Amino acid sequence: MGDVKTDMSRPGIFVIDVTFPQGQTVNIQEISFKNYYTAFLTVRLQRQDPESPENALKWITGLKDCCLMPNPHTERGSQDYFSIYRQQMLIEPDDVTSVRLILRQPSSSWLTFTLEEIKIFDCVNEDSKKNFPSWFSNLSPVDQSPDLQEGIPDPKKVSSSIQQMWALTEVMQTNQTAARIGRFDVS
Repeated sequence: MGDVKTDMSRPGIFVIDVTFPQGQTVNIQEISFKNYYTAFLTVRLQRQDPESPENALKWITGLKDCCLMPNPHTERGSQDYFSIYRQQMLIEPDDVTSVRLILRQPSSSWLTFTLEEIKIFDCVNEDSKKNFPSWFSNLSPVDQSPDLQEGIPDPKKVSSSIQQMWALTEVMQTNQTAARIGRFDVS
């Protein structure tokens, strides 16, 4: 959702701007993305300032220095998928006109870093419920709670089957070969 524009402002910092169509505001539910060697992420949200006389646009920090890589000098977390939910934000991410993602990578080990597959999900309105068939929402209590005694198998048969499976796994474990299998060998 929206157009993405990137800007390299200085070494170690990368900015990605996501703008929504003119006049459209979004109530953000989730921002998901795939990391590519970004260590820290700050999310800034642009929205109208209700306190200003002209309803001017104002940048507000939604998330500050979220750690994506526990150690910026190693690869852990460098290509993981992340989701940031509205509950994690410092403010309610409602009526947002633009999102600015500020990426930081303090390590000189990684010359390139960014976020890929960026997706911003809008909140679902409470009044836009899915249309279920009327028969589904009007089930009688008898239809909702069937008699469970009909569908439960005999406990002795279940116990016997489980014991047989356990015995088979024990036999398989004792018959395993001690020889190492090469990395790409399939037997």
